[in-house]
Amino acid sequence: MATKLEALSNLGIPSENKVILSLDGGGMRGIFTVQLLKKLEEVAGAPCYTWCDMVAGTSTGAIIASLILTKHTAVEIEEKYINLVSKVFTKRNLFADRFINPPKFDKVNYRKYVKEIIGDVTLKEVCNDANLDCMLTSKDMSAGEETFFTCFKDSNGNYSGTYQDTLLRAIMEATMSAPTYFVPFERFIDGGTTTYNNPTLAAVMEAVQYSGSKRYNTNNLTVFSFGTGTTLKFIKPNETHNPTGPDIKFWLDYVMGETGKDASEMQIDILRSGLISGLQLRRYQVSFDKAMIQQIPDKAIKDIHNIKADSLHELEDDELGEIDMSDVTKFPLMKIIGESVAEFICPPSESNLEVSNRKGNWFREDFINKDTNRGTLVTAKGDIEAIKRNLSDHNWIDNQPTK
Repeated sequence: MATKLEALSNLGIPSENKVILSLDGGGMRGIFTVQLLKKLEEVAGAPCYTWCDMVAGTSTGAIIASLILTKHTAVEIEEKYINLVSKVFTKRNLFADRFINPPKFDKVNYRKYVKEIIGDVTLKEVCNDANLDCMLTSKDMSAGEETFFTCFKDSNGNYSGTYQDTLLRAIMEATMSAPTYFVPFERFIDGGTTTYNNPTLAAVMEAVQYSGSKRYNTNNLTVFSFGTGTTLKFIKPNETHNPTGPDIKFWLDYVMGETGKDASEMQIDILRSGLISGLQLRRYQVSFDKAMIQQIPDKAIKDIHNIKADSLHELEDDELGEIDMSDVTKFPLMKIIGESVAEFICPPSESNLEVSNRKGNWFREDFINKDTNRGTLVTAKGDIEAIKRNLSDHNWIDNQPTK
């Protein structure tokens, strides 16, 4: 196993830099993240908990972060995560439904399994054992604000944090209790319900300005940020007035999904803008649409339930757009997409090449299209000319529906 300095060198990180690992929420789509973490650890030559300084996570990302805090490798996390997902999305009863009779699922198996693998350890105990700082998120409905469960080591080696003595498994339940999917954990619901599904910017602020201000600074900071894939909602202009399906379902899904996506994109745009000088961001995300899936290596998927395509490149936008965070039938598909994106980032054909001769990303820099300043595998779609034309046409304006 590589030493910390060797791992940093393998990833092109200056030896003096602190490293933050931030993990988005996304339900069962977290298996996508796990595939990238497996490849990241392979390239580094060591588990994340040995060379990262801080981990942050929301919802499924917080579950993965908690397993890192308890010193699990990505391979070990995958095994436990698969077992967890197979147990957690259990319907509460025959009539349970997100919209008519919520919540859809119970948490009996989740609570039992998390207690088995985590036990009754506190946040401070796991941070101290792993020598890591952390920030895990949850929305406090009673206080009307996001709660950051933090634990940071100070310059004297002592840990601090408002909730450092709370049980880790309690935080793991607070952060995943997504509305309509699960019952709230007393006052707490899923940390990604509003703007913190991507906790990267909050993690940087917590480390640099607050809990870790004496040990972290942006001039010596590398931040790995992993998404769980984004499902894009492209609604044709002539369909927005009367969307497909029941209005309440459409708008609830749309608002919940787009709120988190837009907040995530805004945070990443800020971090990429240069407003925070010196920071090295390495963000990894993929859009679930045909154009992006066509760019990654093709893989067979013919044995996956409820999928018409036989390979990744045969997937159409309608199938990709239906990858819901709780749809466990798509779990094997998410795993394969993750494996394929990992190969796109680290092409197997370049494994034996010198670093200077590689063309792949290999986790050594931000995963970005430098022409568009957007993620390499993230779709941007707009119709600027049509918008300019229509919003300048008084007849078009006056003919738009008003009710």
